[in-house]
Amino acid sequence: MVTTTVHLMRHGEVHNPDGILYGRIPGYHLSERGHEMARRVASHLADPEAGRDITAVIASPLQRAQQTATPIAGALGLELGTDERLIEAGNHFEGMTFGVGDGSLKHPEHWRYLWNPMRPSWGEPYKDQVARMAAAVRSARDANAGHEVVLVSHQLPVWITRLSLEGRRLWHDPRKRQCSLASLTSLRFEDDRFVGLSYTEPVADLLPGAATTPGA
Repeated sequence: MVTTTVHLMRHGEVHNPDGILYGRIPGYHLSERGHEMARRVASHLADPEAGRDITAVIASPLQRAQQTATPIAGALGLELGTDERLIEAGNHFEGMTFGVGDGSLKHPEHWRYLWNPMRPSWGEPYKDQVARMAAAVRSARDANAGHEVVLVSHQLPVWITRLSLEGRRLWHDPRKRQCSLASLTSLRFEDDRFVGLSYTEPVADLLPGAATTPGA
């Protein structure tokens, strides 16, 4: 029996002073704190005392994921790979602020996209996200069987993948996602069978709101 671990990592903090939903819009890069998160996770994963056996680092094509993955691949002496299937979920509200008041929800033309939160009606269906993420995980697992691999993606695709693997419903309260910036959702497989996962936050002290968080 071959044991393989696939680490699903969310990218680091993004420079987004206007607070918009950037989604798949190009040009959104890591903040200074986001770069520090990436460096810290790189050191965490490359720590020789941890005894990890990471043989591949693969990222979403979006800039924030590539910037998060680059120091990890460098610390491990690996070439960074890219997989389009790890990309952020599509969303009608890309480029807008989301909310009442001055947000996009005060405009009636957007209300028709909110009719079905279980699909969801405002963006890429959850089932489609699961399908592409599951395919990316399988590819990485099979190509690195018996080792570990890091896949750098985005909060919603990572969380939806976890919900699917745990047999939970896909529609959910976004405020209750356990998938913080630069976190690791580590999937364990025996051959091609999913046997469990663990969740870690290597940069918990850098997260917004943490007591020791430095200025971004």
